[in-house]
Amino acid sequence: MSLIKSIATVSGGTFISRIVGFVRDIFMARFLGASMMADAFFVAWRLPNLFRSLFAEGALNVAFVPLLASEIQNGGKKDAIKFTKAVFNFLLYVLLAFTLVVEIIMPAVMFLLAPGFDEIPGKLALTTSLSRITFPFLLCVSLVSLLSGVLNSLGKFWAAAFAPTLLNISMIAFLLFLTPYINSNFAPAYALAWGVMAAGIIELLFVLYHVYKADYLFGLMNPIKALYHLAPGVKTLLRKMAPGVLGSGVYQINLFFDTLFVSFVGAGAISWLNYAQHMFQLPIGVIGVAIGTALLPVLSRHIKAGEYAKANTQLNRGLEVSIAMSVASAVGLILLATPIIQTLFQHGLFTAQDTANTAKALMIFACGLPAYMLTKALAPFFYARGDTATPVKIAIIGVTLNAILALILMQFWGYLGIAMATGITTWVNAIQYWILLKKHKQFYFDTLFKYRFPRILLSCCIMGVFLWLIKEVDSLIPAEIIPCKVREVVLLSVMVGGGVIAFIIALLITRGIPMSQFLALLRRRGGMQ
Repeated sequence: MSLIKSIATVSGGTFISRIVGFVRDIFMARFLGASMMADAFFVAWRLPNLFRSLFAEGALNVAFVPLLASEIQNGGKKDAIKFTKAVFNFLLYVLLAFTLVVEIIMPAVMFLLAPGFDEIPGKLALTTSLSRITFPFLLCVSLVSLLSGVLNSLGKFWAAAFAPTLLNISMIAFLLFLTPYINSNFAPAYALAWGVMAAGIIELLFVLYHVYKADYLFGLMNPIKALYHLAPGVKTLLRKMAPGVLGSGVYQINLFFDTLFVSFVGAGAISWLNYAQHMFQLPIGVIGVAIGTALLPVLSRHIKAGEYAKANTQLNRGLEVSIAMSVASAVGLILLATPIIQTLFQHGLFTAQDTANTAKALMIFACGLPAYMLTKALAPFFYARGDTATPVKIAIIGVTLNAILALILMQFWGYLGIAMATGITTWVNAIQYWILLKKHKQFYFDTLFKYRFPRILLSCCIMGVFLWLIKEVDSLIPAEIIPCKVREVVLLSVMVGGGVIAFIIALLITRGIPMSQFLALLRRRGGMQ
């Protein structure tokens, strides 16, 4: 499968998930608003996702996928299945024990994660109760991440990309249909928590089915054998994982510190940041993660085969897509922050003030979007070479800088200062990757990249001017002509749809992306040219 098709497949599945996620967020805003209940649920939801991103999607996958690719290339299918079975069983029993321990000490964990909640009566207790329901999601979704790595290594990207959609569907269904049956003032939050736990089981069964279809299914092992008689491949994996925890999970570690600091800011602050992050993460999930997911196995294969020129070409094409989509998305989110939040979330318990506060955070997060997506494109080059030390060094600098900046900036700008700290840290990380990669003898910016890069930036500027003009025209139309809510929906639809079209036309005219590659992307076939 070509890189462009792989990116399009992952993007397509993730895009569906994000659209359903929008619907989920709309219902959450209506039922929870930016209240104490919303703050408590967002922290309870963040906890399993923090560990998942650190150990499963991050450190595990960046170490596991290259090793699995090596097993497939050197030992064939039988050795690959044996290796996967050993890793799966080890992960299963370790996470099962870890989950049980955390469930027992959850009050202490919550106090460590959000100590500021203890200042509001009942808030920390509610967060602890919700976290005990959501935390088993970690076990299931970590196994899903491992099996997704297997499917991605086989060139089967769709199932893994679509799996998160099941989480969003489950949360919506539980929120709508379970809430009336829960006897609590916080019924919507409890319904969502149960929806998260159920989704983990559903996702695991879904991905297991696709592994079975790929004829890579395996059985369970005795816990003693899985934990104490480790296969050589598992030991190698653990050695490579250890430094990768920081290297891959820097963003989630930053979120941990953000949660800790913002818990002292006041009611609603965590919710404003979370709603803003959900919007900010749309292009990250659709494009950024897709590029990283598609690049890692491709670069791993080329580098292990000694085909460094091909690896360099694929990375250049990946950077082009990353820059084009990230800069355009950042411009769009900055210009459309208020209409997006107002149209999607300002219903029920979500007020106009919540819209204003969330939109400010979204604009700040958007400034760091190109940097975050660049790290997603650049980091796989180091992991594909087995270099986990470089990401760790970058991560240590990033985590330290984020904590220092968050503490300083929140004194002046509150929750917005925390968002600023995250954005600045992300740019520092991206710049470090960029500098180190340019110094690497096996990587260089090819002629095609140098030709397309300025044209891509010009296309983003053209799109930005178009969006600004649409906003100016709308301000000239009297409010009495079109009802408020209809006006909001129509305006946002015109801006988003028109902005996308303007960007595509600009790319084609400037040849930032040639017509042949654009048509290949639409058809999901063809290669990066």
